[in-house]
Amino acid sequence: MTKNHLSAIVSNIIPFDDLEKDHIEDTLTWIKSGEPLYRITSPDIPNKHLVCYFVLFDELASKILLVDHKKAGLWLPTGGHVDIDEDPMDTVKRECAEELNCQADFWADQPIFITSTVTVPANLMGRHTDVSLWYVLKGNHQAHYNFDPGEFHKIQWFDFDKIPYEKSDPHMHRFIRKLSHLQHKR
Repeated sequence: MTKNHLSAIVSNIIPFDDLEKDHIEDTLTWIKSGEPLYRITSPDIPNKHLVCYFVLFDELASKILLVDHKKAGLWLPTGGHVDIDEDPMDTVKRECAEELNCQADFWADQPIFITSTVTVPANLMGRHTDVSLWYVLKGNHQAHYNFDPGEFHKIQWFDFDKIPYEKSDPHMHRFIRKLSHLQHKR
């Protein structure tokens, strides 16, 4: 994947608020800078790298699937690091197969949200910045998903008003507001 293709993906995200606008601008500057974009060594080399979240969304029930992530100790969307020169959509497809043992069925054909977050692991080693592209996949809260027990304690569907925001990604509340807005526009 070329940097121009990645820039186009990021440029096509319509910011929902000023912070997302700032994250888009910062990400485009980072892409153009020539700095490495992909994680080479876990957890923090380089200390800023590209990741993808993919949120399974049951639109009829207005529920999302989150995972109780072992390393992070948080309720997060599924996702993973973008491999060197990998198209982010391919990252989502690969990670969906690995983490939930299912095929990715995209609700939107582009990421709907972007964030730049400094992560602080529990041991305080490996502090780094994740630039996260947030994709939305179609899901069914009544279906069974075979999740990766090596990465997650469990998975759970949440109503929008029951999401454990205090134990989730710091941008989750903003993502849900944007997803809800887009859902109502359809």
